[in-house]
Amino acid sequence: MIRHVVALGLLVLLAATPSWAQEPIRIGFLTILTGPLAAPGKEMENGIRLFMEEHKNALSGRPVDLTVLDTGGTPAGTLAKARELAEQRKVHVIIGPLAAFEAYAIAPYVNSQRVPTISPSAAADDLTQRKATQFFVRATSTSTQPTQPFGTYAAKTLGFKKVATIADDFAFGHEVVAGFQKAFEDAGGQVVQKLWPKLGTTDQGPYISQLRKDIDAVFIGFAGVAALRFLKQFEDAGLKGKIPVLANQTAVDEALLRNMGDEAIGVVSTMHYSAALDTPANRKFTAAYRKAFGTDPGYYSVGAYTAGLFLKQALEKVRGKVEDTDSFLQAVRGVAIADAPGGPIRLDRHGQAVHNIYIRRVERQEGRLQNTVIHTIEGVSQFWNYPEAEFLKQPAYSRDFPACRFC
Repeated sequence: MIRHVVALGLLVLLAATPSWAQEPIRIGFLTILTGPLAAPGKEMENGIRLFMEEHKNALSGRPVDLTVLDTGGTPAGTLAKARELAEQRKVHVIIGPLAAFEAYAIAPYVNSQRVPTISPSAAADDLTQRKATQFFVRATSTSTQPTQPFGTYAAKTLGFKKVATIADDFAFGHEVVAGFQKAFEDAGGQVVQKLWPKLGTTDQGPYISQLRKDIDAVFIGFAGVAALRFLKQFEDAGLKGKIPVLANQTAVDEALLRNMGDEAIGVVSTMHYSAALDTPANRKFTAAYRKAFGTDPGYYSVGAYTAGLFLKQALEKVRGKVEDTDSFLQAVRGVAIADAPGGPIRLDRHGQAVHNIYIRRVERQEGRLQNTVIHTIEGVSQFWNYPEAEFLKQPAYSRDFPACRFC
């Protein structure tokens, strides 16, 4: 008799549960696992894997089906994988991609297909500015969100007057340099030289040898192995200690620091995160990441983990009903997290994160290199200290804007 009652109770419970709640939430994850950006791509995957494992592959009472695809690091490849996720795998949400040029390639498509997409890494500025689309939001900084305040800091706090820049010759490199240059020059400095090694260049020597002798510092804008090569070859050229090195958010990322030596010590960089950030949320995150992967988390892993936090909060707001696309998207765009690993984070009306920016210096602590936070700028928007309307009237940051007036 008791068995019949229990069975009847289970039947009643199942009948009362909506059919959608018994189905998995399908998440597509786009990253780069081959080519020159494969190492940061794997870091991205680590971040989302850790998040899912912590939540036992379930969110809001529903199982999660996570599909990770390698885009190959090309716009065409990324668009093809996005199509596979949307049209074949019928995912409810996409997290990714990694690179700025990939994001520019898929944003119109995910918008037309009405697939909410949370970017954990791709920093393409204009996708949350002049080309903002309803279905694309970002859980990380734009390319220039860290480098604009860094430009102001370099001029006003560090007191540099003349700076050369050297960066990867692709969208991300163009943008990080442009943001730094605009703010640096508006604060009284001069960018007097801009050099552009092609993505994947193995020998940075010819570019290093071109650096002017009268500069106060060099600003580098690299992602992946290019930064490793530059700093080592910069030291080999006898320039370490003679010309200070300023770095964008990825050039001395924790994923790279573990493979660097003393050539990296003293590099001052800018980012919305550091593994050395001393907060309860970050101590918990870094401890879990080190236990899982044996290394410190950085730009790519924290971005993917934070995208998971965005997803979790949005699903809680709609009680797991991700199939209600309009309500879910509204919930995503209303996300605000007080205790993310990198500090408080929320989205502006364009779908872009507003968060802290940290000025960091590479130091050796307890036998390993870390990005020690030396200054915090709270609540930085993608427009820095420029009025939004005025900012959006100017051309988008690019290889050619701002022009190099002092070169």
